[in-house]
Amino acid sequence: MPESKSKLLIPVVGATVVVAGSLAAYMYLRGPAGDSSGALGSAKLVPSTALMATYITTDPQAWDKLKQFGTPEAQKLIAKNLEDFNKQISKEGDISYEKDIKPWVGGVMVAMLPPNTTKPAQSNTTTPGTIPPIASQPEPQILMVVGIKDKISALNFGNKLKAQKGIKSQESDYKGEKITETKPASGQPTYSAVLNNSYIVFSPEKAPVERAIDTYKGQASFATKEGASNILSKGTDVKNSLAQIYIPDYPGMVKQLLAANPQATQINPQTLKQLEQVKSMVAAVGVDDAGIRLKAVANLDPQLNKFQYQSTPSTILGQFPADTFALISGQGISRSWSTIVEQSQDYPEFKQALEQARAQTKLVNIDLDKDIFGWMDKEFAFGAIPSNQGILASVGFGGAWVIDTSDRKTAEATLTKLDTLAKAQQISITTRKIGGKDVTEWQIPQQGALLAHGWLDDDTLFLAVGGPIAETLANSKTQTLDNSDNFKAIAGSLQKPNGGYFYLDMDRTMTLVNRFAQQSQQPIPPEAIAILSSIRGLSMTANSPDKSSSQVEMLLALKPSTAK
Repeated sequence: MPESKSKLLIPVVGATVVVAGSLAAYMYLRGPAGDSSGALGSAKLVPSTALMATYITTDPQAWDKLKQFGTPEAQKLIAKNLEDFNKQISKEGDISYEKDIKPWVGGVMVAMLPPNTTKPAQSNTTTPGTIPPIASQPEPQILMVVGIKDKISALNFGNKLKAQKGIKSQESDYKGEKITETKPASGQPTYSAVLNNSYIVFSPEKAPVERAIDTYKGQASFATKEGASNILSKGTDVKNSLAQIYIPDYPGMVKQLLAANPQATQINPQTLKQLEQVKSMVAAVGVDDAGIRLKAVANLDPQLNKFQYQSTPSTILGQFPADTFALISGQGISRSWSTIVEQSQDYPEFKQALEQARAQTKLVNIDLDKDIFGWMDKEFAFGAIPSNQGILASVGFGGAWVIDTSDRKTAEATLTKLDTLAKAQQISITTRKIGGKDVTEWQIPQQGALLAHGWLDDDTLFLAVGGPIAETLANSKTQTLDNSDNFKAIAGSLQKPNGGYFYLDMDRTMTLVNRFAQQSQQPIPPEAIAILSSIRGLSMTANSPDKSSSQVEMLLALKPSTAK
């Protein structure tokens, strides 16, 4: 994926993965149930000023799909978490999640509203002789909208909750609707209101509940907000959706959050300008036969998005062996580098660092732009491959970088310069035939090859860390990664065409992690092993069908529950 675009989408998609993924895990461990009341219906009670909203379904068919995954150990761990949760509820009173909460809860929407700027963040009164307190910045307000699928059960729960010892509640009227303030013996109060006997709105503060009532009475809602209605209706095409996140005005959200941040003045104006490329965003987490899948779609401003996306055929994956356990692939490093150089003009510190890097390579007769990045104009991939031979015996794996180029002459000239530099450092340079291919190795006495490079075909160069990795690539007698069962299960269902892959085989990765843990005498906790052993792998890709949109898809591939 191009650097210019990834710089924009990393904060967007990163936030989506963390927020939506965490909410999905939270609801999973606490055993949600019930049918969805609909994201659009909930959004009609959220004020139009909301910066973002996340909707969590409680449809049992969707959540039950997760039960088909996980090792027996992981299933026991999840069951224990659910049991502990129920016990914790019981400690607070005679409340059972299964009996008192689960029967009536429909879909849940969590909305982030702008900070309440009318409320003083800190009292200005100080005691004589004391240091004045530091004024805290107002934080975004949270509003929850919970669908009611069983009114009788919800009423019974409300009455039972009010009867609990140590719970104090009082009601107030706001525009004809009752707002209930509930305060436990210890802790902060919460505010809630029942609207149309179909929804309960919750918040740790009273103002968001009042705003929800205003919306219910006819003020503009999140569902009618420009940009929001479109992404609410379209959503994403994940199966068995567990959670969705909606950001109708991404630049506006960032600016409002920065305005409440005392460090906002340190943000480069050019960075804020770049954020305007992303107009809105929607993402969803769902579960299908392969595992947990996340899809995010960013709507871009085509006038500000200057990059012309190009998909990759991913044929370079056929140069890697099937036991490759981690890989990143893509296309057009030279073009991404040109974009970085162009954008560095707007960032003085980065521009200075770039010039320093150019100066350093010039000292050894290497042009950073031409000799290093200029010829990397086609597909590329970097992969980690297991090996216990030679110099790799102590670590258990080595790395390989495979690059397609249309400028072999410049690439060979660069390799010659690098070999000359290595000789100057007393490194022995040797050449040998592997699988009929000429391979140059940087030899370390009594340890073998530290690095090797050669050509797999007329336009495909490889650089390998460790001689055994070079032999694996050059011989090409083993099954290739793209045809392996693991790659097909972990990444084979991702969208195509795409701009490249991120791929991680968890089983092979854990073999190395366990090895390092034993060497350091710091064993991995059994709980962590139980969860990680249920994961088959992780994969991610991105594409951009046109200059107005960009899509990211991630799959957490899980093992069937019958796996031992």
